[in-house]
Amino acid sequence: MKDAAPKTIYLKDYTPFGFTVEEVHLTFDLAPGATRVKSRIRFAPRGGADDRRFFLHGEDLTLIRAAIDGKEVQPTLTAEGLTCDVPDAAFTWEAEVEIDPAGNTALEGLYMSNGMYCTQCEAEGFRKITYYPDRPDVMSTFTVRINGDLPVMLSNGNPVQQGEGWAEWHDPWPKPAYLFALVAGDLVAHSDSFTTCSGKEVDLNLWVRPGDEGKCAWGMEALKKSMRWDEEVYGREYDLEVFNIVAVDDFNMGAMENKGLNIFNSSAVLASPETATDANFERIEAIIAHEYFHNWTGNRITCRDWFQLCLKEGLTVFRDAQFTADMRSEPVKRISDVIDLRARQFPEDNGPLAHPVRPESFQEINNFYTATVYEKGAEVIGMLKRLVGDAAYAEALDLYFARHDGEACTIEDWLRVFEDVTGRDLGQFKRWYSQAGTPRLKVEEDWQDGTYTLTFTQTTPPSAASPEPQPQVIPINLGLLGPNGDEVKETETLEMTEARQAFTFTGLSAKPVPSILRGFSAPVILDRDSSTAERAFLLAHDTDPFNRWEAGGALARATLNAMALEDAAPDAAYLDGMLAVLRDDTLDPAYRALMLALPGQSELAAMQAEAGHTPDPRAIWTACETLRQALAQHAQDTLPRIWETCRIDAPYRPDAEQSGKRALAGAVLSLITRLDGGALAASQYGSADNMTLQVSALSCLLKAGKGQAETAAFYAQWQQDRLVIDKWFMLQVLQAAPETAAATAKTLTEHADFNWKNPNRFRAVLGALTGNHAGFHAADGAGYALLADWLIRLDPVNPQTTARMCAAFQTWRRYDARRQGLIRAQLDRIAAQPGLSRDTTEMITRIQGN
Repeated sequence: MKDAAPKTIYLKDYTPFGFTVEEVHLTFDLAPGATRVKSRIRFAPRGGADDRRFFLHGEDLTLIRAAIDGKEVQPTLTAEGLTCDVPDAAFTWEAEVEIDPAGNTALEGLYMSNGMYCTQCEAEGFRKITYYPDRPDVMSTFTVRINGDLPVMLSNGNPVQQGEGWAEWHDPWPKPAYLFALVAGDLVAHSDSFTTCSGKEVDLNLWVRPGDEGKCAWGMEALKKSMRWDEEVYGREYDLEVFNIVAVDDFNMGAMENKGLNIFNSSAVLASPETATDANFERIEAIIAHEYFHNWTGNRITCRDWFQLCLKEGLTVFRDAQFTADMRSEPVKRISDVIDLRARQFPEDNGPLAHPVRPESFQEINNFYTATVYEKGAEVIGMLKRLVGDAAYAEALDLYFARHDGEACTIEDWLRVFEDVTGRDLGQFKRWYSQAGTPRLKVEEDWQDGTYTLTFTQTTPPSAASPEPQPQVIPINLGLLGPNGDEVKETETLEMTEARQAFTFTGLSAKPVPSILRGFSAPVILDRDSSTAERAFLLAHDTDPFNRWEAGGALARATLNAMALEDAAPDAAYLDGMLAVLRDDTLDPAYRALMLALPGQSELAAMQAEAGHTPDPRAIWTACETLRQALAQHAQDTLPRIWETCRIDAPYRPDAEQSGKRALAGAVLSLITRLDGGALAASQYGSADNMTLQVSALSCLLKAGKGQAETAAFYAQWQQDRLVIDKWFMLQVLQAAPETAAATAKTLTEHADFNWKNPNRFRAVLGALTGNHAGFHAADGAGYALLADWLIRLDPVNPQTTARMCAAFQTWRRYDARRQGLIRAQLDRIAAQPGLSRDTTEMITRIQGN
């Protein structure tokens, strides 16, 4: 266990390691409770290094022996590693340590999952395997020998040779230790091959537990599409003889891009029509692409230190978003990303956990695998591409790969290639990496004699992370519509650089209607007073798919806030606009499904708090339920026809066309259920031949307070499939009424299948509770107490998952005094636990504001 005492690390204190690592040889003698790891590492003094202290990281290791150039030494050991006197010239370091994979419940380093050995070394897990300079700027080639009695033994790179009870692997590409991987177990392979653009044949394997072979085809298809796309769009060819993916049940994250041996949470790679929904298939496609794209943006070029994490993650998230947009629907992907950004990153950016895309300091790096680093980091890449143009972006990326291949880089290195290609000064743009907070963009307009002026004012709220934020570069995609709905000015990118800046358009025959921030061209909050009539006009006429969706969302937010705060009636303009969308068969079904979705209840609470109101979660929930009921009644004559047109007779495919139809059918079914009491949903459940239809029907029934028989039948049918049972747990909590959500979650934690040490199962119940906004924030505080109980229990076992789940409390100050007191009491209770991990200590302290 890591020492819980907080120790702050600062970007400004970076110094290179005093030695280079020329080659690494590792030998593993596997045993569940006593694995021996022998290391032989060639070090050489780094020329010009200021610090020649020889320090190797190491945690939870038992040192058996250590030697330099064959002579045994006695290093000085601490809880964080070891130091030793070393020669002034190149030398060979040898060490033998013993570790306990079976007892490693934190799932960092080498651990066991259902009898299988596996690793997770990012960010700082390799130090739990052997003594090593565990930092991303130390790169070396690795040769690994694995000794054991398991049928499959894998590591990074290419297979060298193997025999009875052993296997040897060599990775010829220098890599940091965080990319090291080892897997050994009783596994079977779903195999294929890929021919690269230069004609090289690559062996592809998706390794799974026996019984999961039927869930591999989609993952393999996604991998091959990713490999081809990266060649065609970015010119990046795969560089090893083999690419292996392994599905692991116990995994803290979604997946890990270890060089040539990607390790995946089984939920992020295993799928079949019977057991996975369309959303699961799309997620798998995206995550496989993300991890594969890391081969160049993360592996071949990595980050100098963990402050530069966004260098690899933001860029790779942007690349996987491009991939999904090409594979499916660009507007739907963009809207989905913005929904996620507003739900996860905006609260982070405007609360106690705010930090820049590139933080200046941290205590526990695992706590900075955040939406700000990933999703906002990707938005920054998108803005940069928008500002320089597609051609310059492509040229800069080519230069980036050519200049920095094999290096550990910084944000400065990344921006410099764009400056060199374009001649632009990106000093101000760099503030997107160094400032925390979401900019607010206020808009004023003026119309006089054919001249239309828009004046923008940008402000970013100060925070502890950025006490004096400065104006940023904001690309504003703008179009203008005429009174009849025609586009009188096509999309243009305005470049805002000042705190207040005006843009003028002349030669117009009538006052236009502005379509601002098309495609969500910057991650900002647009603050503009617009009428219901204008929003309805944009919903009907805007040629930009994102802003058309945004207009519908603005209507929904306005009417929901009025309903929650003023007890207003549902707005007829919203109901009529949604009915028109429903009836428009020219629109993509997936797009129509997104249009029908209401804004998130947490987003509505944030809007109310920003406007000076104290949000009432129950009132917001009631408003949403009332509006959905009103929409169902308003569209009742149309809904059955839409549902029928979405029926699919062809064999199941999780492609964009079929998935879109099922998404719209599911959205319509949720409205029909409010009218027929669940009769159609029950019928669909009984006839469903794929998981998407089955889950859609069950969700509708649970939301209606019915479906007890179907819930029991679902469990009986799928109790042997751990990923499907995760859905069973999650649905019951997400669809529970506010007054029963905490009790439902508590009951499920007492179920025999609730394995709280498995991150997927823990998140399926407790994560679902936090996702049920009104239920988690029920006035009695039962949700707060239940989550705190389980975080206290989980922290000694898995600090990483515990710390990430603490974020559910980050918005506590927006609610009423009673709720604040209830949450504060739980935060204090968690903080008072003896031996609280460093991970959780940092998160709780930041949320408390101490």
